[in-house]
Parts: sequence; structure tokens; C-alpha cells
Amino acid sequence: MEPIIEVKNLGKKYNINHQQGRYISLRDVLMNALKSPFSFLKAKAKQVTGFQSREDYWALKDLNFSVNKGEVIGIIGRNGAGKSTLLKIISQITPPTTGEIKIHGTVGSLLEVGTGFHPELTGRENIMLNGAILGMTKREIVKKFDQIVEFAGIEKFLDTPVKYYSSGMYVRLAFSVAAHMEPDILIVDEVLAVGDTEFQKKCLGKMDEISKKEGRTILFVSHNMGVIQNLCKKSILLEKGEFKMFDDTDKVIHHYLNKGEHANAITDFSVDNSKDAQISRVTILDKDEKPSARIPVSERFFIKTDISVFKPLTKTMVSLAFFDQGEILLLASPSDKTMDVGNLEVGDYSVTAEIPPFTFNTGLFLYNVNIHRPMIMTFDHKLNLGIEIIDDKNNPRSLIYGGNSIGRMALLFDFRIQKNEK
Repeated sequence: MEPIIEVKNLGKKYNINHQQGRYISLRDVLMNALKSPFSFLKAKAKQVTGFQSREDYWALKDLNFSVNKGEVIGIIGRNGAGKSTLLKIISQITPPTTGEIKIHGTVGSLLEVGTGFHPELTGRENIMLNGAILGMTKREIVKKFDQIVEFAGIEKFLDTPVKYYSSGMYVRLAFSVAAHMEPDILIVDEVLAVGDTEFQKKCLGKMDEISKKEGRTILFVSHNMGVIQNLCKKSILLEKGEFKMFDDTDKVIHHYLNKGEHANAITDFSVDNSKDAQISRVTILDKDEKPSARIPVSERFFIKTDISVFKPLTKTMVSLAFFDQGEILLLASPSDKTMDVGNLEVGDYSVTAEIPPFTFNTGLFLYNVNIHRPMIMTFDHKLNLGIEIIDDKNNPRSLIYGGNSIGRMALLFDFRIQKNEK
């Protein structure tokens, strides 16, 4: 099968000018021009006199990959990794500096909220205009007009100028037009984050439908790992403009989240004496209470939080909350007294919480640690620490099913059976 998108040795370079801060007078320019009579061009004169320097910045460098028809590919990476630049090149908005892209089919892009909309025109008029910009014929737009309006949910505001629309209404209408255009390739950048939760689910359902039932290809950029994981079978990881990984989404997300502060057995934090209390260290301990960030699913583990108290505290609590890779809350410590550490004088303390075996399924999980008073004040809060739960020979479900069970939680339930008399 011929790939629908082929990227070969792709690179995008920008020139960054560094201008010195001091004021350049006309006398300086004339004097330097006299000193260097052959440097009449302004840019060249500034370079010679040292007022301006130029730097080459590669937003993308040496990218090579291919995408087959009907695939839904996630593109992830930190801000500045080159995700939006890549989509703009594939959308033919900006040309590459090196390499080439071969596209076999039509492309529909949704890169910014309301791209192609005219603020003075009504929603009805902008559907016609935006559809034409995206390559739809008038006949196609008229045929799908009612579907576009219904999906966007803007019936009451159809004849209102879009300059009065909220950002959520903008993105609903823009996505609806792009989704009903029926391109061979649909490119979506983070804009769905603007919409509400209900519309996001609607969009994800639509993208799933057009990829599976209609066989169209989708490139999807998002910082929401849960959405990427649910929608995309494969994902691309970019880092500082370079191609780092193209594999199954679970593997790519694990690699992405497992870097930096994630999944460290011991995480230290700089001390801030201006706070009433400070989390100075968080340590993950295995069943033998030795530091380890990789815990077998069938074993208990501990999370030890070291606290420095700078001012006396009353009614102090330490809370834990666990999240999946999409930062969806899975578990939070109970509000009873199990994590109530009471009154604390100035000094250093350690609070250790025990997590039972089979609490989670295998995978990478994030957790937060919080020092606070009940419903009143937060003294300190540490976000997005990580722990990896791994399979082991003592996992009975792996022996039965030959693999991991479905879902994020892994609780084993006691049960009983009895015969009910009629």
C-alpha cells in the first residue's frame, strides 16, 4: 500500500536576528558607512559594526516517516517541539527548508480557531465562505449545510455575525465545516481544547467515525495524553524539532512521560523559607522500603513525603491523588484521619503512606502530594510525579489471560456465592 503521507529529510529553518539594545544614531551609521564604503546595505552595515547578529534556528530537522491511509496519528511533545510547524508544512501553509513531503490526497486543516472566518459575516455566510476556502463546491456545501449547523449547535446564532461568537462557538463551527468537508487527510491542532467537554467528546467521536468508517487519515496534536491514547493507535514524539519516536501510542506516551521529573524514586525540591511548610523530598519505596520507581503490580509500595515546617501548623493534613497519563483523577486519599498529621511544630517530618498491592493495573501513573488544612489552605503542592507499575509472575490475571487486564484500576475483589431459595 502506498503511504498517503511521505516525509523525507524534512527540515525548517528560521533566521533569528539579535539586535543590541543601544540606540543607533544617524551619525553612527554615516561614520561606519564611511569607514566601510562597500557596506551600503543596512543589514550588512549592522553586521560589520556588530550591532546585529544572525542565528539559524531549526524548528524541524531531518524528519522521516510515512502515514498510511486510514491511520489516526497523534503528535506529541513539549511546547516548542515543532508540532505546529510540522502541521503547517503538511498543510502547505509554509514551505520546508530542506527535504520534501509527498501527499496523495486532499488536506483539510484546523490549526487555529476560526481560520478563514470573516468577523462581519454571519455564521451562515461563513459556512459558505469557509467551505469554499477548504475546497468544497457550492453543491457540496449546500448538501451538507444542515449537518454542519446541527453538529456545531449554533442554530439560534446562524444569522449572527461571528464577531459576536464566543471562542467555543468559533471552534465548534470551524471544526464542523472541516469535518464535513471529507478530505483524505484531516489535520487538527490543539484547538479542540477551546470547546466544552461535551463538544470535545462529540469531535472525538466524529474523528473516530471518519477514520474507521470512511477510511480517512487524521493527524492530531494535543497535550491531553488521555485523548491521544483513546483516539490514536500510533503517535509521533518530537523533541526540540527532532524526530524521537514513532510507535504504538502507549509506548510513545510512556517514553514521553518517563523523562524529566516523572518516575523518579527520589525527587528533591528546593527549600522556600517564605512558605509555612515545604515538601523537601518525595520518595517511592518498594515492599522492602527501598527506593524504587518501578513497582510490581502484586506488591505493596510506599510514598514517603519529607516536610520542612517553618511556622507552627495546626490541623495539618497530607493528601495524595493519583492520575492516569491523561491526568484524569483515579484515586485520592480519603478525608478521614488516616492522613491527618495534626499539629506540627517547627522542624522536619516524614509522612509515609502505604499503597496496597493490586491497586493499579500496569502502566505509568502520575500522583500529586499536598500539605494543607481541611478545606482551608494549601501550604505546598507538588504536581505530576510519576510511578511505573510493572507486571510480575505473582499477577494471577496474567497467568489466566496471558496479559494485562483492561482498565487503569487493578483491584482484586473478594466474593461469595449462595443459592437463593425460591
